[in-house]
Amino acid sequence: MTYRDLSFWFDSLAESGADSLEPRAALPGDRDADVAIIGGGLTGLWTAYYLARADPALHIVVLEKAIAGFGASGRNGGWCSALFPASAGALERRHGRDAAVAMRRAMVDTVDEVGRVAAAEGIDCDYVRGGTLAFARSPLQLREAAAEVEDARRFGVDNLELRRAGAVPKGAAGAIGAAYDPACARVQPAKLVRGLADVVEGLGVTIFEQTEVLDWADHRVTTARGTVNAPVVVVATEGYGATMPRTRRRILPLYSLMIATEPLGDDVWAEIGIEHGQTFTDYRHLLIYGQRTADNRFAFGGRGARYHWGSSIRPDYDRVPHVFEHLRKTLQDLFPAAEGAAVTHRWGGPLGVPRDWHAAASFDRASGIAFAGGYVGDGLSTTNLAGRTLADLILDRDSELTRLPWANHVSPDWEPEPLRFIGSNLGLAAMGAADVEEKITGRASVLAKLMGPLVGH
Repeated sequence: MTYRDLSFWFDSLAESGADSLEPRAALPGDRDADVAIIGGGLTGLWTAYYLARADPALHIVVLEKAIAGFGASGRNGGWCSALFPASAGALERRHGRDAAVAMRRAMVDTVDEVGRVAAAEGIDCDYVRGGTLAFARSPLQLREAAAEVEDARRFGVDNLELRRAGAVPKGAAGAIGAAYDPACARVQPAKLVRGLADVVEGLGVTIFEQTEVLDWADHRVTTARGTVNAPVVVVATEGYGATMPRTRRRILPLYSLMIATEPLGDDVWAEIGIEHGQTFTDYRHLLIYGQRTADNRFAFGGRGARYHWGSSIRPDYDRVPHVFEHLRKTLQDLFPAAEGAAVTHRWGGPLGVPRDWHAAASFDRASGIAFAGGYVGDGLSTTNLAGRTLADLILDRDSELTRLPWANHVSPDWEPEPLRFIGSNLGLAAMGAADVEEKITGRASVLAKLMGPLVGH
């Protein structure tokens, strides 16, 4: 398996000749640095970017096991959204109303910040801010959409609007309405993460690829190729943190899988009604997400792959035939005009889930260890906020970002096995069962209500 096989996003880079995906040099041996960052995904690279912009004299080293963007950063659905894994209501209950409002405002602002930096740094990542449509396909779902819009108005930050049947894409089968959130942009994630890697190198940051980190401690990172001593160590491994001794129970790796179709003609897209820059989902409990790519494909994904014993991560878990087939059928059910479109790419990978579904960006000055992650699939934009928050924490700046409720938040550890295995897979089954329950009864699922506190709602 080559790196271009990781996702449609990587394959399109290689196909166009825009990126050979050849690994950078590995760490040549022991060395000192001011900041050592573990993980060459968006969290690590955004942190490096904002630190280097703030203090060009810093000697920053990024350590990556494979190549930049290898993990979720290069395989996700391409939503640069204002979504945060913990809902505004959950944040309000835990931290108070002002903190919840501040977090929502920061997330909405982050969508524009990603576009601003991409434009300023010349990162061509197909960024188009077209918003998200969440389709309601039953009276129950329409009531849920209306409630979501009303709840957003209560916090006064998000500009959600409820759209009725005549104002939703006509190609969305059974859609009787939708909630529209303007705070989302479509991007090509591999272009973003690979472009950002080039930018930070231009700022003097050193990226060592093919360098596996074995462990870290206060002011030190141990790799298979040498030790890096640094006053600050940034842990930016997201789902892959489950494979590391110190974060094994801090993060649970949950798999999300995707497909991409062949390019569709303009006449087909006119029938479907999804515009460039728009992303879409609906109100089922077993999450789906999609976008219209810059070259007129559907890129469509969802949950459904099971959690694996011991939080194990293996390449063969990225591809689950029955989940891919479920995604194909779901896409055609939602957009009948896509029926017959060839599926050209199938891929997947792990995302990181904290026990309380509450992402965090933290820094302990005594140990020098910083951490950011736990995005639960909402990380493409949240990584940018993480980079800015960590930069301010590390540089000892008292800012609006360091006062956000996720700054220095600590989630509880996941339970040991077999409880983790049983609970995670029962939760996955419950979400699928909740969708069936609502389809049959037309009423809000009791199962979903019981699961709500466990998934950040």
